Amino acid sequence: MASEPAHNSPEAAAARLRAALEMFEPGVEMMRQSIRRNNPDLTAPEIEARVRAWLMDRPGAPFGDAVGRPVAWPRPRRSE
Repeated sequence: MASEPAHNSPEAAAARLRAALEMFEPGVEMMRQSIRRNNPDLTAPEIEARVRAWLMDRPGAPFGDAVGRPVAWPRPRRSE
């Protein structure tokens, strides 16, 4: 279609980012419901703790997606 931005354009990238951001909260709520359904004995704080743990988990990329070795952040200041 002529009205759609080119795949590599900044407009297309912005549209993809907006779509991802719009799906974030529904995705978190779906996971919350799944945890509740699979663990009916958990309390609300326990469910929230599992949701937070799920959000922080990075299967296959425990240190992020960047190349290199993990370092402390923020980096310590070097004394001059």
